[in-house]
Amino acid sequence: MQVVFIVLNKTGKLDELLKEFVEIGIKGATILESTGMGRLLVSADAEEIPFFSSLRIMLNEGKPFNKTIFSVVSDDQVPKLVETYEKVVGDLHQADTGIIFTMPVSFVKGGKLA
Repeated sequence: MQVVFIVLNKTGKLDELLKEFVEIGIKGATILESTGMGRLLVSADAEEIPFFSSLRIMLNEGKPFNKTIFSVVSDDQVPKLVETYEKVVGDLHQADTGIIFTMPVSFVKGGKLA
C-alpha cells in the first residue's frame, strides 16, 4: 500500500480528475486547499522585485491556491493513477502541472480500500 500525495495546480481539472480516478478504481481521497511557497511569495506584495514579477506570470496568473489530494492505494494502482493524472492535467515534467509522490503505508484500518 502507498499513500499518494498530489498537488494539483490546475484546480479547474479537479472534478474531471476525480471522475477518472473512480473509473480506474480509486475509491476515495481527501482534498485540501493548499498554497505552495512559490505561489505565496508571488502573490505577496513583491512586485518591486523583478524575479517575483516574472514568477507571477508563470504561476497561473498569480492565483495562490491549489489542491492537495491524498489517497491510500495499492502499489499496482500507482502507475495507472499517474498515467490518468497526466492524461487529464498534462505531463508532470511541464511547468505548473503539479507534483505526485508516494510514501509506503504500513498500517491501515477503516475506509473502503477494496
